[in-house]
Amino acid sequence: MKKKPITKVKHKKEAIWPGLEAGVPKPLMPYSPAIKAGNWVFIAGQIASDFQTGLAPEVVAANSYLDNELSLQANFVLKNLANTIKASGCDVNEHMVRMWQWLVSDEPTEDDFSWGDNWPEINLKPYLSVRDQIVKKPSPPSSYLGVRELLCLGTLLEVDMICLNDKNKPIKVRAPKGSTKTVGGHSLGIRRGDWVFLAAENAADLCEDDDMMQWQEDLVERQTDHILDKLSVHAKSASSSLAKAVKADVYIGHPNDFAAMDRVWKRRFPNNPPARVVIPYMGMGTPGGRIEIALTLLTNRSKTKAQTIKTSDAPQPLGHEPQAVKAGDLLFFSTQMAFDSTGNLAEGMVRHPSFPWYGSPGQAQMRYMMKNINAICKAAGTTTDNICRRVCFHDDFQWFAESIEEWASYFPDDKPASTTIRLGGPFVVPGANTLLDLIAYAPD
Repeated sequence: MKKKPITKVKHKKEAIWPGLEAGVPKPLMPYSPAIKAGNWVFIAGQIASDFQTGLAPEVVAANSYLDNELSLQANFVLKNLANTIKASGCDVNEHMVRMWQWLVSDEPTEDDFSWGDNWPEINLKPYLSVRDQIVKKPSPPSSYLGVRELLCLGTLLEVDMICLNDKNKPIKVRAPKGSTKTVGGHSLGIRRGDWVFLAAENAADLCEDDDMMQWQEDLVERQTDHILDKLSVHAKSASSSLAKAVKADVYIGHPNDFAAMDRVWKRRFPNNPPARVVIPYMGMGTPGGRIEIALTLLTNRSKTKAQTIKTSDAPQPLGHEPQAVKAGDLLFFSTQMAFDSTGNLAEGMVRHPSFPWYGSPGQAQMRYMMKNINAICKAAGTTTDNICRRVCFHDDFQWFAESIEEWASYFPDDKPASTTIRLGGPFVVPGANTLLDLIAYAPD
């Protein structure tokens, strides 16, 4: 009898549900608490809610003079995240390679952002004191960003993470002599096998020198260049380089800052730039800071290969960035919004001014983005069903319900880990109501 040829089956993603027995509340919205794909685990954003009454009872301070609200919320959030990571077969201290911390603040105002004041006036000390009890110092490379609002009233903090559970040992990136050390108790970066994860960097050490600015200089350009210089040094310390960057998280204040940042990007990444997500209205951790950047890279001698993904079935990117980059078994998307190839809002994405009660712009924009996302996935040899991590930013939460309903319809089985945030103003594409930062699983 002739044997049938063996077909290689691609590994699929798998949802992790820790359950109430682990103390982790079941989310209300359609997402998985964690997604496991190959050696990767993507942890959804956790907030201090029981998803029944609103704020979890244990995070409500009985006496505000004795209990700090941010500390209570941090304790609830980080313990649930640690338990979720444990349920996935990972350990919060052994396998976590990246952390994002989103902190709610009414500052800066939209007017503040417009003239370059991005300081959110947040005291991180209560959060860091709790984090250091749960996550060993130095904690993995991190970002701390001020945002306007989360999905449960009264929540002050949302945290999400990525873990890598392979046979490699994590190596902390050390600050070379003369370079600036991080504040906040996190590491500059982690090298794990072929991968390097660098913490978000700002231009704090440059801001004191702002009075030395010349008329012909642009402050955003200067800070972008300075930050990339620092990241280049950190990458070299991890046996990598900017040329090996596969994904960039770029945080800016006002959308007006995009063009200046992009001019520098063209100079610093002339060929094969990394996938890039640019998020405006971000509160930043240093007064005078106009931009922060975090990078994911491969090592210089990496066996893992990177490939730029291009397709004519999706719009051209907004700036000097590819539609996506496939690195190993991950697909990193650049900014997803409802724009066309001119960089403007696509047709039919807002209500007609003469018919203000017709249409569902949140649904329409998500549907348009998913068409483009599907085309990019197809070009990379994967599918939308393999999307593992989603961070969704809205200009206003009025779009949330119809947007998430449309999004969920594309995932009949395990839905991606998700974090949802409201920002403080319009996006780089006027009229866009949703911005997505996505990572998909794309095994060969």
